[in-house]
Amino acid sequence: MPGLQAQHISKRYGKLVALDDVGFEVAPGEIFGIIGPDGAGKTTLFRILTTLILPDAGEATVDGLDMRRDVAEIRSRVGYMPGRFSLYQDLTVEENLSFYAAVFGTTIRENYHLIKDIYQQIEPFRDRRAGALSGGMKQKLALSCALIHKPAVLFLDEPTTGVDAVSRRELWEMLLKLKQAGLCVIVSTPYMDEAAMCDRVALAMRGRFMVQDTPAAIVAAYDRRLLAVRGDRMPALLRDLRTIDGVLTCNAFGDAHHVTVAPGLDTAALSRTLAAMGHADVAIMPASPGIEDCFMLISQSQGDAA
Repeated sequence: MPGLQAQHISKRYGKLVALDDVGFEVAPGEIFGIIGPDGAGKTTLFRILTTLILPDAGEATVDGLDMRRDVAEIRSRVGYMPGRFSLYQDLTVEENLSFYAAVFGTTIRENYHLIKDIYQQIEPFRDRRAGALSGGMKQKLALSCALIHKPAVLFLDEPTTGVDAVSRRELWEMLLKLKQAGLCVIVSTPYMDEAAMCDRVALAMRGRFMVQDTPAAIVAAYDRRLLAVRGDRMPALLRDLRTIDGVLTCNAFGDAHHVTVAPGLDTAALSRTLAAMGHADVAIMPASPGIEDCFMLISQSQGDAA
């Protein structure tokens, strides 16, 4: 039985469509990533699935329980870590954790084994007020509070936004351990590179899931010729690339521009065209697509179709 199953979930706020016919399943022992920018509907979806708000349409079950009929029982079986730090800033680390344990009828001592790997990293600061913690320490405290009652399904809404690279890595290491323990994990993120850490992902845009599959399958389906183009005047190079016949898309990616080209445009011809436009020092190389390339291609294709 899926740990979570959602069908045809839709939600509007006036004229704004936050979610439009979203459906997916997540199994126990699986990490499902929802990858997309701000405004993709990630937070609204999490609030619906954790029974904080009702959808306008659609159905869902969480750990086998109906989203509409079994609200109290679902809340006892899910852990939810919202994107914004929402614990009590004036309480200490230990006081926050004790409070959340008490809400669910348990204690830190009873369920310490559930959070040991995470909590041990902040336990030396258990008497520090939560508001005085660093971003990474706040993240660990919030995750400990979300796990203290032994949930069956864990929701993490953009858990790595605003934290340092080391804390990001540590969080994903923790999530992999939780997955191995059989937890159903649903995580949202705007960071495309985190998709590789998930078993399956949905690429989300404007309230819809554009595609759902394993990260490897999504990348394997990329069917455009992709080039990485570098030069000494990158802003001007980006602007000029977008004017060339045969250049299908062009987007800035770190220290290079990722360019998709029509079959008839070879690299020599592209280099000559750029030289004629005043770009004398240009390097053009084949590039391997990543999830971000796939996201850009799919979003553009669906935008054109609309």
